[in-house]
Amino acid sequence: MSTFRVNKNVNYTVMSNHHLQDKRLSLKAKGLLSYMLSLPDDWDYSLKGLTVGCKDGLDSVRTAVLELEEHGYVRRQKVRNAKGQIIDYDYQVYESPVEDDPAVPGKEGGPSLRLGHLFLLQDYL
Repeated sequence: MSTFRVNKNVNYTVMSNHHLQDKRLSLKAKGLLSYMLSLPDDWDYSLKGLTVGCKDGLDSVRTAVLELEEHGYVRRQKVRNAKGQIIDYDYQVYESPVEDDPAVPGKEGGPSLRLGHLFLLQDYL
């Protein structure tokens, strides 16, 4: 068996393996979550913004986000204007799934970081 070593000083992402080992997730969902965790702070995390860096279209990204949401890796909150119309979504993205909890972000056990329209929760186990 060959082992390939790469110099990891620039342009790499450190993330939990939890979602990669989660058998409930499709490869598409695992890939999208890994992609989301690798994006810079000022990225457009809308569905349209997430399609920019991949071959998948809007419907494909939407189904992956819904799958991640179903399993607790993504939470979305509607942002409404003064008339009550939905104008945006705030995304909360987690390296490990969380239970439905209105106290999110700031889940016990780890700090949350606001990244544009994204909350990234890093669990340090």
